[in-house]
Amino acid sequence: MAKLKIEDLKKIKERVRAETTLREGYKRVKVTVHMGTCGIASGAREVLDALLGEIEEAEVSDMMITTSGCMGLCSREPLVTVEILGREPIKYEYVNPNKMRQIFKRHILEGEIQTPFVLARGAEIIK
Repeated sequence: MAKLKIEDLKKIKERVRAETTLREGYKRVKVTVHMGTCGIASGAREVLDALLGEIEEAEVSDMMITTSGCMGLCSREPLVTVEILGREPIKYEYVNPNKMRQIFKRHILEGEIQTPFVLARGAEIIK
């Protein structure tokens, strides 16, 4: 195993800082990748990695990325929820890295909901 150099550590620090920044604060868009054990087993980690790659490539800074546990819909995993300020939340099912890239480019950047992948629209309301 090669020894880490100062430059390597700086790159790691910047990558972690960028990822942490996306998970904190007020942003225009919030994306939740549901990563319970069922989601991870179905590929949620790869979906999250694809999303982070698209964000970095597009140099988008007005998004908050979060993860959560299982929604109780294990057969529909990986699941992703997209919340855009002023619009109803959209829950996507059976998301893979290619679908995540399409959701990012068309829904998040252009506002076009990707209907073929939608599981549900709106938020749960408890009365």
